[in-house]
Amino acid sequence: RGCQIVDTTCGDVMSVWKRVRKYASESATSIIHGKAEHEETKATSSRALGNGSGHYLVVLTLADTDYVCDYIRNGGDKEAFLEKFKGAYSPGFDPDVHLQTVGVANQTTMLRGETEEVQRRVRQAIIDRDGPELAEKNFRFFDTICGATQERQDALRELLDVSMDLLLVVGGYNSSNTSHLAEMGEEKLPTYFVLNASRLVSASEIKHYNLHEKREVVSHFWLPNGPAVIGITAGASCPNNLIEETLIRLFELRGISRHELELAA
Repeated sequence: RGCQIVDTTCGDVMSVWKRVRKYASESATSIIHGKAEHEETKATSSRALGNGSGHYLVVLTLADTDYVCDYIRNGGDKEAFLEKFKGAYSPGFDPDVHLQTVGVANQTTMLRGETEEVQRRVRQAIIDRDGPELAEKNFRFFDTICGATQERQDALRELLDVSMDLLLVVGGYNSSNTSHLAEMGEEKLPTYFVLNASRLVSASEIKHYNLHEKREVVSHFWLPNGPAVIGITAGASCPNNLIEETLIRLFELRGISRHELELAA
């Protein structure tokens, strides 16, 4: 009694939910680009069931997408398909039946370029199977990338055009969008994915998350001697104070105290 309930669900996520519900109402299977175990994707998958008759399939990589596209074009071993995507499709999903009409959606924190490529490949597979006219009926898509996530990806792309010695990515290790930023950085230069400023232990030691080993590791001699150009970015939900504290810690490792920074501000 007297308790006001406020729905704080992200508007971008709600747009995805509306889209997959619409797919279900049109008897189109939702192909969701995302991580099947991610909370957002689980929620989206549940909405893709519609009134209970809808279906979904979650693909994580472009290799997964190609596997699905090959099945769309040529059919294949249904049991092998179901085994490959075990845990990533709706109850009763049958690739021989439920890949006839599809709609692509995504976890909002995935890389835009990858989601667009998933859309392109699935659409082409439907065209190859059904022809251009029928493909218009049997394929649907909608841009459902989170605006805040996209802004950070775009900003990082610009930053990576600048010559830098290393990149720090600040944010939660379980954050999908922050992980993608770290992946983008790793393609260009030494990149350290840190939880917060405390992980910058010293100028010769840093604790950071290894995306490939999926655990926090320790690296040494990470900070170059002498002048260095260091980039910093952070995930969409990373509080500003964590970024600020990381910057301050960097200066401290160079012998400049917080007090000196405050005086210079």
